[in-house]
Amino acid sequence: MSYKTILVHLDPGARSKERLDVAFDLGSQFDAHLVGLFAQSEFPVPAAARAMAGSIVEEAVLRQRISATQSAEAAFRAALARHPGARAEWRASNADALQAVRLSARYADLVITGQRQPIDEDDSGLARDFVEDLILCAGRPVLFLPYAGRFAQVGRRVLIAWNATREAARAVVDALPFLQRAESVQVVAFNPTQNGDDHGEIPGADISLYLARHGVKATAAQQHCAEIDIGAQILSRAADIDADLLVMGAYGHSRTYQTVLGGATRTIFESMTLPVLMSH
Repeated sequence: MSYKTILVHLDPGARSKERLDVAFDLGSQFDAHLVGLFAQSEFPVPAAARAMAGSIVEEAVLRQRISATQSAEAAFRAALARHPGARAEWRASNADALQAVRLSARYADLVITGQRQPIDEDDSGLARDFVEDLILCAGRPVLFLPYAGRFAQVGRRVLIAWNATREAARAVVDALPFLQRAESVQVVAFNPTQNGDDHGEIPGADISLYLARHGVKATAAQQHCAEIDIGAQILSRAADIDADLLVMGAYGHSRTYQTVLGGATRTIFESMTLPVLMSH
């Protein structure tokens, strides 16, 4: 199993350049075809503004989109030049970002995008709920890169946050290409007694055995601390073992006007300090 097609989502934000370097590096590691897709969310124009100066506003929005697209393509071409021999293609979409990425994700093995930025630093041109909605509708594993930091290596030291759910099992299988190349893999069951009997007699043992059959040498552990949010425990453990990739399931569902996520998932989305591969 390997990633043969990797989709990297690009937006007007400065962090797209870091995302590109990671995407090209992973494309090289997995001998994958890389698709760079530029898409931003639709710009909401108040009805009053449209009524008073509709054509002027629409022209300004169009100019902004053209300029942002051109800048993103230039950055993509520059990254391609830094990675000779890479197999990559450029795409740009005028559709809303969620719709565009969701469509292209159907034909990729892995999607790469960025963590939502703080409001006062957000230059991404994306809706505030873009990342949450994407993981719930992509139908593919999504690798989220934090909005701060550089990530020269992704996947050498992997932490799997295991809770024996469908989503966690999906994430582990989706991450196998990383896990089979990793130097170390640690499976940790956080507060396992709170999650019912799905773990079996020894939490983490069964999934570690499953991984061993796929050529992955993983160690299993448990962590019990009911007073601390599981998401915070996960990030603390990742720091303790110097992990450069976290693998976990994403828990939640979409409603018409909001995304409802589980507590640990939301904590990771808001506070991730390392690349996170999530599956729903």
